[in-house]
Amino acid sequence: MARTLVERLAALGLIAHPERLPGGKPTLADLCAAGVLEGGLSVGLDVRPDELVGPLCQRIGGEALRLRVLDSRDAPPVLVVQLAGVASTWAVPDVVALVTELNRCYRRFPEVRALAVLGVVDEDRQLWCIPKAALPFLLRQGLLPGDLLPGLEASPAQDA
Repeated sequence: MARTLVERLAALGLIAHPERLPGGKPTLADLCAAGVLEGGLSVGLDVRPDELVGPLCQRIGGEALRLRVLDSRDAPPVLVVQLAGVASTWAVPDVVALVTELNRCYRRFPEVRALAVLGVVDEDRQLWCIPKAALPFLLRQGLLPGDLLPGLEASPAQDA
């Protein structure tokens, strides 16, 4: 008998608070919204990238904890950040653009979690901070479509 999505994620240690599992056949976004997905984060649709960059860096960890925001501008929406002593300007009109920049920036750092954009549930965008060691399995098994990982055009395992 085929295992369910929840059973397969639980086997990887990616289910937290199983007592909160929604009924039926939940999607990844549903699991995230229910607070069941390990590393999941629900973000209001009105949250700006400059408000979210710090909390996301905390969640993805590793080298991302060293990222410094030097400036934030509204028109056009950009963040000026410092990485390893080098300033860069990121065009970030929305949260998806921020996720893309963070994934691109840290794609070769195995200790930094990848970020997936799972969709919108109940007026909140659902984001998932995923250990990179789990990505090859999630992608290979079809549990996580690659198009939900903006900025990671190829699996981090392929970069090794």
